[in-house]
Formats: sequence, structure tokens, C-alpha cells
Amino acid sequence: MGQQIRVLMLNYEFPPLGGGAGNANYYMLKELSKKNAEIDLITSSEKKYKEERFSKNIRIYRLDVNKKDIHYWTAREIFDYTAKAIVLAKKLSKEKKYDLCHSFFALPTGIIAASLKVPYIISLRGSDVPGFNNRLNALKRIQKVFFRYICKKSSSVVANSAGLKKLAEESYDGKIDVIPNGIDTRQFSPGKKRKYLLCVSRLIPRKGIDHLISAMPQILKNHATSLIIIGEGPQKENLMQLANEKNVARKVRFLDYVKHDDLPKYYKDASIFILPSLHEGMSNTILEAMSCGLPIITTDTGGTNELIKDNGIIIKKGDSVEIACAADRILADKSKSDAMGKMSRKIASTMSWKNVSDDYFKLYNELTK
Repeated sequence: MGQQIRVLMLNYEFPPLGGGAGNANYYMLKELSKKNAEIDLITSSEKKYKEERFSKNIRIYRLDVNKKDIHYWTAREIFDYTAKAIVLAKKLSKEKKYDLCHSFFALPTGIIAASLKVPYIISLRGSDVPGFNNRLNALKRIQKVFFRYICKKSSSVVANSAGLKKLAEESYDGKIDVIPNGIDTRQFSPGKKRKYLLCVSRLIPRKGIDHLISAMPQILKNHATSLIIIGEGPQKENLMQLANEKNVARKVRFLDYVKHDDLPKYYKDASIFILPSLHEGMSNTILEAMSCGLPIITTDTGGTNELIKDNGIIIKKGDSVEIACAADRILADKSKSDAMGKMSRKIASTMSWKNVSDDYFKLYNELTK
């Protein structure tokens, strides 16, 4: 079996906090718990500091960052996590003598990893890559400096899609591997009811949900359907107001936080999954929808071209007319919709979290030889 590998893992979000990166981390740990590794994860807490056992070989340290919104991060919360995590990481590293560090995100967690005297892996997730998040454009120049430094000092840089790798290469000219996100195909399986359009997303400008709502009047002219939007975020009130302005409020239902384990029932009852993001890495929610056998409408961004192959329609960013036209094409042709759904499930079935974790564990072994 070989010698046990000791890994320090860093991720400021982990369920119930955060979004896709936290969920990806959770499913990876489920698989890594079966490996010959001892893993400590330093993440954030909803309220107070606590330590907990994830499995017999995995421990989680949750730092108190005085969290206000479990799905949205402020600069102060990120700073608090970074400052406290550096102190704890150095303490644990001295005590446990880790073989390597695995950092989810280049920033801010890569700063912590770079401060330790341990080889480290950077897993690029999206907003940590310069140019990905428009909200950070004012800081893009300094973000590039830190990003390049952290990646250059690392032992390995891994992106979760070829699209994200391409964006990262604009700031860093070193080697970048790709290990995509995975999906639990047993938990997320097909249904049959096909009642409504579905979007599962944080309600932030980058996700482009306003363009989806703006498409609803045209969609409703031709089809008796509705839209369910699952997620929270600072844009919620503005999006609800937009639905009112477009006279579709009765057909657009907003659901607040839904536990991840409860999401499959919403996917199973949907007819199409729509995510009109302006920027995306490899979307966990698209993978979940695919695993549930849904046709996909999404934008040409991030890992889209790796996921959409005869199982959906890729549209231009920021174009509500294209969203409406794509929805009409799928809703008007049941045989096309069924074929897309079957292809979605087929593609998702090849992308297990076991495969993702096997790839990372292989990398762990390569770096600790």
C-alpha cells in the first residue's frame, strides 16, 4: 500500500458555506477518505471555531470569520480567513510535518500555501484567475502579480476545465494540467416529470440571471412553462423586480437556499437547465443537471465546450433573445429534448468523483516521491 501521505488542504469555503468549489471539495474528500492519506482541511465556519472528523483519516478545522451570508464572501471575511488560516497552517505544519499542501484557489489560499515550507498544488476554480471575475477588474493588475508568483512557486497547477486553463495562461506561462469536476451519478439521476425550466446559481452579476428573466416573456408566448431559480445572493431583489417589470413574476419562482442533498428532486422535475453565465470554470450545477438527464442551455464560457456535445445549446453571453430561441427549439421538439437528455446523462456518467480523486491522488504520489 505504501507510506501514508500527509496532506494539508486549504479552502475558505466548504458546505454549507460557498458554492461549487466547496461542493467539489466535499465530494473529493468522500473519495479521498478511502485512500492511504491523512488529510487536514482548514476552512471557514458559519459561527464559531470548531474541529470535526470527516472520516477516520480526515479532520476539518473551521475558522470563525464572522460569516454574514453563507453564499457570498466579503473582502473582510476573506481577509479574516487568510490571516487566521496562515497562523493555524503554520502551527499544524510544524506539528504534523505534511508531505504537501493542496490549495483550492490560487487566491487567497495560495498565499497561505506559499508561506509554508511544503510543496503545494494549486487547484484553479474560476474567480481566482485574473480576468475571470469582472468585479475584480480594478485589482486585475495586482491580482496578476500575486497569481503569477503563487503559480510559479507551486509544484503543480491544475485547472478544472480547458477554458479556465486558457484564461490562466494569459497570466502564467508555466505548465497547467486539467482535472475536471466530477458528479455523483447515483445521487443525481434522471426523472420524468419535465414541468419547468430550472436555474441553480448564486444570484450575482457574473451568472447573467437577468438575461434569463428577460427571455421569459418570449418563451411564455409559445410554451406553457415556468422558471424556478434556486440560489441566494445580493442580486435577488433586483432580479425579482425585473421579473415584475417584465410581467412574468407569476411564472418565475425564487427559492432560497436548498440543501445540496435536496437538489436532485428539483432537477428531476425540470425540462431544461439554463445557466447564462458571463464567466464560469466548470459548473457543478451543469454537471448535476446533465447527470439528471436534462438538456442544457448555457453560454460559451469556461468548460462549456467540454460538457456540451449534442446534449444542449451553447449561446452568446448576455443575449436574452438567444436564450428564448434555444428554449423554444428544445421545448418544441420532444424527440430532440429526449435525445439531448440521454446524451447529457451519458457524458455525466464518465465524470465520476472517483476518477477526479484518483487523478489528484496520483498527483499527490508523484509530488511526494
